[in-house]
Amino acid sequence: MRSLLVGTLMLWAGAASASQCVGTNLFDTMTPDQRAEIDAAVADVPYHQGLLWRASKGDQTMILVGTYHFGDPRHDAMLARLEPMLADAAAVFVETGPAEERKLTEALASDPTLMVDPAGPTLPERLDDRDWAALSAAMADRGTPAIITSKLRPWYVAMMLGVSPCMMRQVADGQGQRDSLDHRLMDRAEALDIPVRSLEPWDTVFTLFRDLTPQQEIEMIRAALPAASYADDYAVTLTDAYFAGDVWRIWEFGRFDAYRNSGLTRDQVDAQMDLVKDQLMDRRNAAWIGPLTKGARKAAAQGKGIVAGFGALHLPGRGGVLHLLEQDGWTITGLDG
Repeated sequence: MRSLLVGTLMLWAGAASASQCVGTNLFDTMTPDQRAEIDAAVADVPYHQGLLWRASKGDQTMILVGTYHFGDPRHDAMLARLEPMLADAAAVFVETGPAEERKLTEALASDPTLMVDPAGPTLPERLDDRDWAALSAAMADRGTPAIITSKLRPWYVAMMLGVSPCMMRQVADGQGQRDSLDHRLMDRAEALDIPVRSLEPWDTVFTLFRDLTPQQEIEMIRAALPAASYADDYAVTLTDAYFAGDVWRIWEFGRFDAYRNSGLTRDQVDAQMDLVKDQLMDRRNAAWIGPLTKGARKAAAQGKGIVAGFGALHLPGRGGVLHLLEQDGWTITGLDG
């Protein structure tokens, strides 16, 4: 579940390169039984394998690419694949377009309360001593002292725990600021004079977690804490899975890792996963179908299609964009390979 939160942080902080951080692919350290559990959990999920897709309906066409919100030289191959598709695109759709990113950055700079809770109980007051000690140490590794961490909003802390110290240092140094696939896709569209459209408002991130109960907020942190100490390994694991097109294995890896290491019961982990999936994926996926289909209709009137790039975890599953489009009468074709 941490991998979902990471991308939101990187929207305003810039994208570091996971490939520059050294770590171990944790799939390689699992027992055969553990890998079999994950494979079984993935097997029946619609569209669980693949990053590049075409959706068509009559004369309307969408090219859908699952992105990874970090820079990596392996993005070059996908951009090369997309080049002829961009040439036929009337518009490019992304989660957050350039104008929305500017508004988000300005809001974060002008209103610290978006990430800091100046009035509520502090995190050391809400966590037990052991969890607070682990959290303050992990955040210190990421360049945030305990006095600041204590007043941060829990959703933001959970996001930061998902970014390895190596990546945080790269962000602080300004490395790879526009190297994520999302940004490179936007840059290429702008170079080709193709309009870039946002799928959602700039302040979406701040609305996703506002209905959480205090207990749900704290459990989000507790679920993220254990893996924070091996976040470089986690980043390598998820990056390798992404470039292999094993999209839903990324999600299930997070679940089974939390089963083993979070200290929460399986029911608590599943409840957290369901909550995050509903808040960060399913609701947003459903909201994106309207802009995507409207964009495709307008493009078809010009004899063109659209290209849409968004986080790869939004593609698979019964609540995923591909299945929702299929239910709306679109024909889905995989383009990987």
